[in-house]
Amino acid sequence: MRTIYLDNAATSFPKPPRVYERLREYLEQYGGCPGRGSHLMARASESVIEETRKLLAELFGVQEPRQIVFTLNATDALNMAIKGAIAPGDHVVTTVLEHNSVMRPLNRLECKGLIQVTRIGVSREGLVEPADIRKALTARTKLVAVIHGSNVTGALQPIEEIGLMVRAHGALFLVDAAQTAGVVPIDVEAACIDLLAFPGHKALLGLSGTGGLYVGPRAQLTPWREGGTGVFSELPLQPEEFPYAFEAGSPNTLGLAGLRESIQFILQYGVKWIRTHELSVTKRLLEGLRADKRIKVYGPTSLESRIAVVSVNVTGCPPARVAEQLDRTCGIAVRSGLHCAPGAHQALGTFPEGTIRISPGYFTTEADIDVCLEALKETANNLPHTHDQRHEAVLRS
Repeated sequence: MRTIYLDNAATSFPKPPRVYERLREYLEQYGGCPGRGSHLMARASESVIEETRKLLAELFGVQEPRQIVFTLNATDALNMAIKGAIAPGDHVVTTVLEHNSVMRPLNRLECKGLIQVTRIGVSREGLVEPADIRKALTARTKLVAVIHGSNVTGALQPIEEIGLMVRAHGALFLVDAAQTAGVVPIDVEAACIDLLAFPGHKALLGLSGTGGLYVGPRAQLTPWREGGTGVFSELPLQPEEFPYAFEAGSPNTLGLAGLRESIQFILQYGVKWIRTHELSVTKRLLEGLRADKRIKVYGPTSLESRIAVVSVNVTGCPPARVAEQLDRTCGIAVRSGLHCAPGAHQALGTFPEGTIRISPGYFTTEADIDVCLEALKETANNLPHTHDQRHEAVLRS
């Protein structure tokens, strides 16, 4: 049975063929440690790293490529941004939709009494109202952290409007682009983004263990990882020069080489074209889901206000059972549960069981969507039903 992969919000699969084709070549020819030697292999590895940095800068409208620092993943980047930017006594504004990669660091600092956090509610469709963020800003607000595209509802937030407002107030703007980098156009200058966190393995179509953080000139971060950089080894403290200030330790050269190939693939076709394709299959999915009264669909009704992430529940059927059935009997890979964002589910009324998340990607076809819709229909027919689970979204607070 061929697996129909619809869990791209967790990690994209498959990768562009060129990624697979070039990885062995990189492993055999670029085995040196970048920045740790003057020999040919080390210089070749360093070249791969810097080329990847330049491609990311082109993708995000970054003027100086060395303002992009490489991280282990988006979680690493978000921790680097949050813990590096805020200090005791600061105030942070965020939303109830955030991933645990934002919520948990903030919760810990708040529980220790070090910072104050305001969490903005959302509309019934999971959208943030910029005016609510404006009302929450205070003289002590140091950071505003917003998820660009929700990994639960698929809601796409108006980061340009929010960014202009945050910049005018004088706070830093952190955008979690885990679900949007590579599939939604992002310009850090136009959106007044000071800190942009992104993974390499999702819509950027690269490998796990890769990611990055754009650090704008207004953001003065304290490094949270310190060690060898291959240069400035004589200094007793971490170098202040970018990107070395935040890139301690040997990098994932092979992963970044793969990321270079996937970003070249994205730039070749264009982010706008990729988004058009993903929204096309998402539209087909949403139309089929909404035609079945037993299926509750969450998130924005407008296609332009969402990404290719769709959360649903089948009335009376626990989401975990539905996902298991789709996998076991139909070979369809989706995800069930809270998706590491419990606040989003509390807002939706789907806590604690969560939802079934269907997330198409670049390689998803209309035929894949049709098979998924038919399988959901059959699953709803055949699974034993429990009580009627009716979920009401929480109004914007």
